[in-house]
Amino acid sequence: MSELRFVRMGFGADAVEYQEAWDEQRRVHAARFADEVPDTVLLLEHPPVYTAGRRTADNERPLDGTPVIDVDRGGKITWHGPGQLVGYPIQKLPRPVDVVAHVRRLEEALIRVCAEFGLETTRVEGRSGVWVLGDPVEQRPQALGELSLDFDPRLTDEEFDPRLNGPEYAPSNAGQRREDRKIAAIGIRVAKGVTMHGFSFNVNPDNKWFDRIIPCGIRDAGVASLAAELGRDVTIEEVLPVVERHLKDVLENADLKPRVIEKAPAA
Repeated sequence: MSELRFVRMGFGADAVEYQEAWDEQRRVHAARFADEVPDTVLLLEHPPVYTAGRRTADNERPLDGTPVIDVDRGGKITWHGPGQLVGYPIQKLPRPVDVVAHVRRLEEALIRVCAEFGLETTRVEGRSGVWVLGDPVEQRPQALGELSLDFDPRLTDEEFDPRLNGPEYAPSNAGQRREDRKIAAIGIRVAKGVTMHGFSFNVNPDNKWFDRIIPCGIRDAGVASLAAELGRDVTIEEVLPVVERHLKDVLENADLKPRVIEKAPAA
């Protein structure tokens, strides 16, 4: 893979509106396809915004009609905003593109970032992103507030909606319940062999924003942040160079191979 270029678009008071970042992604994508620029990672914060991938169901969106931007990436609905580091790697990959391998590389880089800060994270089979694993069910708190979670309706009621059932089931409280919780979400698109979109890494956001949606369409887990898990203040400024270093190491040193297509045996 070619040398990776990082572009810091804007943070804090200079946070980048989603549409502006999306337009810049498309511009860089076209330039990368034409080999006018090297592989590039855009890094930024967004003002608060909900975005929905192609697989988002209507019943996963905000109940109060809060606007949602529909985008052309994979995955479902999520939130971006202050305290969350967003990265858009725009890379040219060998065709046919191995999308899963690309996602795994992004996960690996962010797992390494968390480890450097002293937080153990991992993958969860069937669920993309980077996760903090919860305790075994038998070791979790028996109640949050006054509600016993011995019988969890999320596991038996397909129509159960955590948004209508108070803080006991809010995604932002998954840490208190000692459940699995996602610290980094990943959703990508590949067009003409070049990637777009990427990851969002919860450094120190207000995770209550996630309580208004069904984050990533997952009803039986929640969200985490680096600051909350470490129990101390962590800033985007502190995390940014660490993320760049691990992305550079993982992506530049990857042994890129086309996706293997298995041919059906001849009849």
